[in-house]
Amino acid sequence: MKFSKKTWILILAFFCIYVFWGSTYLWNKMAVLELPPFFLASIRFISASIIIFIIARSLKYSLAITKKQLLNCILAGFLFLAYGNGVFVWALKWVDSGFASLLAALQPLIILLMMRIIQRKKLQWKSMVGVTLGIIGMYFLVSQNDIIAKDGMIIGILMIFTCLIAWCSGSLFVASADLPANFFVATAYQMLSAGVLLVIGSLAFDETWKSPLAWEAQTQISLVCLILFGSIAAFTSFNYLLKNVSPEKVSTSSFVNPVIAILLGWYFLEEELSLQTGIAALLLLTGVYFINSRKRTKDDVVATKRP
Repeated sequence: MKFSKKTWILILAFFCIYVFWGSTYLWNKMAVLELPPFFLASIRFISASIIIFIIARSLKYSLAITKKQLLNCILAGFLFLAYGNGVFVWALKWVDSGFASLLAALQPLIILLMMRIIQRKKLQWKSMVGVTLGIIGMYFLVSQNDIIAKDGMIIGILMIFTCLIAWCSGSLFVASADLPANFFVATAYQMLSAGVLLVIGSLAFDETWKSPLAWEAQTQISLVCLILFGSIAAFTSFNYLLKNVSPEKVSTSSFVNPVIAILLGWYFLEEELSLQTGIAALLLLTGVYFINSRKRTKDDVVATKRP
């Protein structure tokens, strides 16, 4: 059976958003075991932005940006990456990567609640079922005594929830913000802005900077994977898929990413899997399914953005 060139590209793009995005939890967890979180995230996004700028320039995309667009990129970069990702990486010092991926799967639920509260949008019945299952699943997930008892776990969970709120706030903001027309270029500016903000944060928290030459091999490999696969390949694939397949199909990454993250955390980091975590995962992902299977709106496409 022969596939066309476009079919092969679609398969590769889905592989990127399924596996690479699901793997970022493992790579971040492995890297943050040695490196300070803001320092780690700053290197990731500054490096990725430089590479994207070079690619954009080679493709003859215009890098021109207005003052308003630059300010909007800085705000979006802060919400999505500087806070949304930087603090998330910080929380991984205490929270298992698989557990964190399940918490991140609550993003569609939170964006719906924010749209209901802020924009007064009515919830469809599938949305209400999804929200209910998500809340029940979240309770099962965070109420496990052996998990709550771990040092730093509660504060880690709370900080991840603030990251989700930041991501969702960024999604609502970007939906109507004036940004560069080319999404590839807009992403580069957001990543560069976030990288600079994270450098400032790293200095403010007096993090210890360490030469890449002195890093352990697994940390070096993890950061390279985060830059090339997590920040560039997956996000480029995400934008390609949004233009070539339905948003519903792209949103299926919400189901696959946690599974990939849990399996990788279990295999490489020996993270424990409990029956209650499995039940919570089933409830959460079923809730995400109901939310993603409802009638789509324009804001839903933007809400799936996750560099």
